[in-house]
Amino acid sequence: MVQDNSKDLESFIYPRSRYYGQFQPENIVFNANLQEFSQKVGYISCLETSGKLSPEEAYNQIRALWKQLKHSKKELSIGKNQNI
Repeated sequence: MVQDNSKDLESFIYPRSRYYGQFQPENIVFNANLQEFSQKVGYISCLETSGKLSPEEAYNQIRALWKQLKHSKKELSIGKNQNI
C-alpha cells in the first residue's frame, strides 16, 4: 500500500498557524494570505542571502507580493469601519 505524503510535504513546506482573531470569514482569508506572504518573503530572503537571487530581483518579487497582499486587504475590506 502506497501512502500519499504530498499533504505532509505541503504542510511542512507551507505551515499554517491557527487564527485566534475575531472570527469573520474575511479575517480568516486575509490571515491565510498574510501567512502565505510571510512564507514567500522568507524564501525570497533566503535565496537572496545565498546568492541565488540578486537584491534587485528579490526586491521586485517582494514588492509584487506586497501589492497582492494590499489588493487582498482592499478586496476583503479589512481595516474599514463596518457597521454590523
